[in-house]
Amino acid sequence: MKKNAELVHREKRSYVGGTVEILVWRVPAPVPPSEHLFKYRLVFVRDGKRMIGYDNERGKGDHRHLGKRQMPYRFVDETQLLDDFWQDVKEASK
Repeated sequence: MKKNAELVHREKRSYVGGTVEILVWRVPAPVPPSEHLFKYRLVFVRDGKRMIGYDNERGKGDHRHLGKRQMPYRFVDETQLLDDFWQDVKEASK
């Protein structure tokens, strides 16, 4: 991550037999094609497999992974991102 990015949320913890890792940065310019000022990577891994993932990599924009499926994600703000991620993690943990 570039030096002028500001880490605004970092969390790593065990959760229902897996691991959750959340990293969110505020960046000075959007990561194309995203139009907001956040770069993020959120993942829930269990048994060595990504169960849930949210990220906005350059060229792909905002998207999420539900198991092996990848789909676009509509980023609203950091709070909604965390809420949506945890909702998907809880659903995947049932």
